[in-house]
Amino acid sequence: MTLTDQQVKQDRPRARIPWWIKVPGVIALLVALVLLGIRFSLLPGLDDIFGEETHDRTGPTLLKSIQDMSRYEATSGNFQVVVDLEKDAKFLPDSVRGSRTLYVGAGTVGAYVDLGKVGDKQVTVNKERTEATLRLPHARLGKPAMDAERSYAVSKQRGLLDRLGDFFSDNPADERAVNRLAAQHIGEAAKDSELTGRAEKNTTSMLQGLLHSLGFKDVTVLYGDAKR
Repeated sequence: MTLTDQQVKQDRPRARIPWWIKVPGVIALLVALVLLGIRFSLLPGLDDIFGEETHDRTGPTLLKSIQDMSRYEATSGNFQVVVDLEKDAKFLPDSVRGSRTLYVGAGTVGAYVDLGKVGDKQVTVNKERTEATLRLPHARLGKPAMDAERSYAVSKQRGLLDRLGDFFSDNPADERAVNRLAAQHIGEAAKDSELTGRAEKNTTSMLQGLLHSLGFKDVTVLYGDAKR
Protein backbone atom coordinates (compact mmCIF):
# COMPACT_ATOMS: atom_id res chain seq x y z
CA MET A 1 0.00 0.00 0.00
CA THR A 2 1.47 3.29 -1.14
CA LEU A 3 0.77 6.73 0.30
CA THR A 4 -0.02 9.58 -1.95
CA ASP A 5 2.03 12.80 -1.90
CA GLN A 6 -0.82 14.63 -0.17
CA GLN A 7 -1.02 12.08 2.61
CA VAL A 8 2.75 12.27 3.08
CA LYS A 9 2.57 16.05 3.45
CA GLN A 10 -0.24 15.75 6.00
CA ASP A 11 1.68 13.19 8.06
CA ARG A 12 4.77 15.42 8.26
CA PRO A 13 5.05 17.31 11.59
CA ARG A 14 4.51 21.06 11.25
CA ALA A 15 7.44 23.32 12.09
CA ARG A 16 6.83 25.21 15.29
CA ILE A 17 7.84 28.85 15.78
CA PRO A 18 10.33 29.17 18.66
CA TRP A 19 9.02 30.89 21.79
CA TRP A 20 11.76 33.50 21.70
CA ILE A 21 10.28 34.75 18.41
CA LYS A 22 6.66 34.58 19.56
CA VAL A 23 7.10 36.59 22.79
CA PRO A 24 8.55 39.80 21.26
CA GLY A 25 5.89 39.71 18.56
CA VAL A 26 3.09 39.41 21.10
CA ILE A 27 4.55 42.23 23.20
CA ALA A 28 4.88 44.49 20.16
CA LEU A 29 1.27 43.76 19.21
CA LEU A 30 0.03 44.59 22.72
CA VAL A 31 1.98 47.86 22.80
CA ALA A 32 0.58 48.83 19.40
CA LEU A 33 -2.98 48.09 20.58
CA VAL A 34 -2.47 50.16 23.75
CA LEU A 35 -1.09 53.11 21.78
CA LEU A 36 -3.95 52.95 19.31
CA GLY A 37 -6.43 52.81 22.17
CA ILE A 38 -4.93 55.94 23.73
CA ARG A 39 -4.72 57.70 20.38
CA PHE A 40 -8.39 57.21 19.58
CA SER A 41 -9.56 57.59 23.20
CA LEU A 42 -10.65 53.96 23.40
CA LEU A 43 -8.69 53.52 26.63
CA PRO A 44 -8.99 56.90 28.38
CA GLY A 45 -7.90 55.46 31.69
CA LEU A 46 -4.40 54.76 30.41
CA ASP A 47 -3.82 58.38 29.42
CA ASP A 48 -2.62 59.21 32.91
CA ILE A 49 -0.21 56.27 32.94
CA PHE A 50 1.53 57.05 29.66
CA GLY A 51 0.97 60.80 29.71
CA GLU A 52 3.85 63.23 29.26
CA GLU A 53 5.25 64.89 32.36
CA THR A 54 7.25 68.13 32.52
CA HIS A 55 9.95 68.62 35.15
CA ASP A 56 11.56 72.00 35.68
CA ARG A 57 15.11 71.41 36.93
CA THR A 58 16.33 74.94 36.32
CA GLY A 59 18.94 76.11 38.80
CA PRO A 60 18.63 79.23 40.97
CA THR A 61 18.61 82.60 39.21
CA LEU A 62 21.76 84.59 39.92
CA LEU A 63 21.85 88.36 40.31
CA LYS A 64 24.77 89.49 38.15
CA SER A 65 24.67 93.25 38.74
CA ILE A 66 22.58 96.17 39.99
CA GLN A 67 22.41 99.49 38.18
CA ASP A 68 20.71 102.61 39.51
CA MET A 69 18.39 104.17 36.97
CA SER A 70 18.15 107.94 36.67
CA ARG A 71 16.07 108.02 33.51
CA TYR A 72 12.40 108.82 33.32
CA GLU A 73 10.63 106.30 31.12
CA ALA A 74 8.11 108.65 29.59
CA THR A 75 6.43 106.51 26.92
CA SER A 76 6.65 103.30 24.93
CA GLY A 77 5.34 102.03 21.62
CA ASN A 78 4.23 98.60 20.45
CA PHE A 79 5.42 97.53 17.01
CA GLN A 80 4.92 94.56 14.71
CA VAL A 81 6.75 93.69 11.51
CA VAL A 82 6.55 90.82 9.02
CA VAL A 83 10.07 89.71 8.08
CA ASP A 84 10.55 87.87 4.79
CA LEU A 85 14.13 86.58 4.87
CA GLU A 86 15.44 84.57 1.92
CA LYS A 87 18.91 83.05 1.54
CA ASP A 88 20.06 81.72 -1.82
CA ALA A 89 23.13 79.77 -2.88
CA LYS A 90 25.00 80.49 -6.09
CA PHE A 91 24.69 77.91 -8.86
CA LEU A 92 22.27 75.76 -6.79
CA PRO A 93 18.48 75.67 -6.97
CA ASP A 94 16.44 76.58 -3.91
CA SER A 95 15.23 72.99 -3.61
CA VAL A 96 18.84 71.91 -2.95
CA ARG A 97 20.33 74.79 -1.02
CA GLY A 98 18.49 77.85 0.28
CA SER A 99 15.93 78.94 2.79
CA ARG A 100 13.08 81.38 3.14
CA THR A 101 11.42 82.30 6.43
CA LEU A 102 8.30 84.36 6.94
CA TYR A 103 8.39 85.67 10.50
CA VAL A 104 6.10 87.97 12.49
CA GLY A 105 8.12 89.96 15.03
CA ALA A 106 6.47 91.94 17.81
CA GLY A 107 8.21 94.16 20.32
CA THR A 108 8.20 97.40 22.26
CA VAL A 109 10.46 100.43 22.22
CA GLY A 110 10.60 102.86 25.13
CA ALA A 111 11.54 106.54 25.05
CA TYR A 112 13.15 108.16 28.08
CA VAL A 113 14.71 111.39 29.35
CA ASP A 114 17.97 111.07 31.27
CA LEU A 115 17.51 113.12 34.44
CA GLY A 116 20.83 112.00 35.88
CA LYS A 117 22.70 114.56 33.80
CA VAL A 118 20.70 117.49 35.14
CA GLY A 119 22.87 119.58 37.50
CA ASP A 120 22.64 122.95 39.20
CA LYS A 121 23.49 124.80 36.01
CA GLN A 122 20.51 123.22 34.25
CA VAL A 123 18.02 124.46 36.87
CA THR A 124 17.26 128.16 37.36
CA VAL A 125 15.00 129.43 40.17
CA ASN A 126 14.07 133.06 40.92
CA LYS A 127 14.50 134.58 44.37
CA GLU A 128 10.81 134.31 45.21
CA ARG A 129 10.89 130.59 44.26
CA THR A 130 7.85 131.02 42.10
CA GLU A 131 9.49 130.51 38.72
CA ALA A 132 11.73 127.69 37.61
CA THR A 133 13.45 126.80 34.35
CA LEU A 134 14.86 123.36 33.65
CA ARG A 135 17.08 122.46 30.72
CA LEU A 136 17.06 118.75 29.94
CA PRO A 137 18.68 116.55 27.29
CA HIS A 138 16.50 115.43 24.42
CA ALA A 139 14.56 112.23 24.84
CA ARG A 140 16.22 109.09 23.56
CA LEU A 141 14.99 105.70 22.42
CA GLY A 142 15.77 102.48 24.23
CA LYS A 143 16.64 99.21 22.52
CA PRO A 144 13.76 97.19 21.05
CA ALA A 145 12.48 94.54 23.45
CA MET A 146 11.14 91.61 21.46
CA ASP A 147 8.04 89.83 22.75
CA ALA A 148 8.55 86.08 22.40
CA GLU A 149 4.89 85.30 23.07
CA ARG A 150 3.69 87.48 20.19
CA SER A 151 6.49 86.64 17.74
CA TYR A 152 6.25 83.51 15.61
CA ALA A 153 7.30 81.96 12.31
CA VAL A 154 4.52 81.80 9.73
CA SER A 155 6.33 79.51 7.28
CA LYS A 156 9.76 77.99 6.68
CA GLN A 157 11.08 76.70 3.40
CA ARG A 158 14.45 74.96 3.32
CA GLY A 159 16.42 73.13 0.68
CA LEU A 160 17.57 69.54 1.00
CA LEU A 161 21.05 70.43 2.28
CA ASP A 162 19.60 72.85 4.81
CA ARG A 163 17.24 70.18 6.10
CA LEU A 164 20.15 67.78 6.50
CA GLY A 165 22.06 70.47 8.37
CA ASP A 166 19.11 70.97 10.72
CA PHE A 167 19.01 67.22 11.34
CA PHE A 168 22.60 67.18 12.60
CA SER A 169 22.40 70.55 14.36
CA ASP A 170 21.79 71.09 18.07
CA ASN A 171 19.63 74.10 17.25
CA PRO A 172 17.65 73.33 14.08
CA ALA A 173 15.72 76.09 12.28
CA ASP A 174 17.46 78.82 14.26
CA GLU A 175 15.28 81.96 14.36
CA ARG A 176 17.87 84.32 15.77
CA ALA A 177 18.62 85.83 12.37
CA VAL A 178 15.00 86.79 11.65
CA ASN A 179 14.54 87.91 15.25
CA ARG A 180 17.52 90.28 14.99
CA LEU A 181 16.25 91.55 11.66
CA ALA A 182 12.81 92.17 13.15
CA ALA A 183 14.38 94.11 16.04
CA GLN A 184 16.36 96.18 13.54
CA HIS A 185 13.25 97.11 11.55
CA ILE A 186 11.32 97.92 14.73
CA GLY A 187 14.14 100.18 15.91
CA GLU A 188 14.13 102.02 12.59
CA ALA A 189 10.35 102.42 12.74
CA ALA A 190 10.62 103.83 16.27
CA LYS A 191 13.02 106.54 15.00
CA ASP A 192 10.43 107.65 12.47
CA SER A 193 7.63 107.67 15.06
CA GLU A 194 6.58 110.34 17.54
CA LEU A 195 7.93 108.51 20.57
CA THR A 196 10.68 110.99 21.51
CA GLY A 197 8.41 114.00 21.04
CA ARG A 198 5.72 112.45 23.20
CA ALA A 199 8.32 111.43 25.79
CA GLU A 200 9.45 115.05 26.14
CA LYS A 201 5.85 116.20 26.38
CA ASN A 202 5.07 113.65 29.11
CA THR A 203 8.26 114.56 30.99
CA THR A 204 7.33 118.23 30.89
CA SER A 205 3.87 117.49 32.27
CA MET A 206 5.35 115.35 35.04
CA LEU A 207 7.90 117.99 36.14
CA GLN A 208 5.41 120.85 35.95
CA GLY A 209 2.95 118.92 38.08
CA LEU A 210 5.67 118.08 40.60
CA LEU A 211 6.97 121.66 40.89
CA HIS A 212 3.50 123.15 40.99
CA SER A 213 2.79 120.97 43.99
CA LEU A 214 5.89 122.50 45.63
CA GLY A 215 4.60 126.05 45.18
CA PHE A 216 6.10 127.06 41.83
CA LYS A 217 3.65 128.93 39.61
CA ASP A 218 5.66 129.23 36.39
CA VAL A 219 7.63 126.16 35.30
CA THR A 220 9.47 126.07 31.96
CA VAL A 221 11.14 122.91 30.66
CA LEU A 222 13.59 123.21 27.74
CA TYR A 223 15.33 120.39 25.85
CA GLY A 224 18.74 120.34 24.28
CA ASP A 225 20.06 123.69 23.08
CA ALA A 226 16.64 125.33 22.96
CA LYS A 227 16.38 128.82 24.35
CA ARG A 228 13.58 130.32 26.28
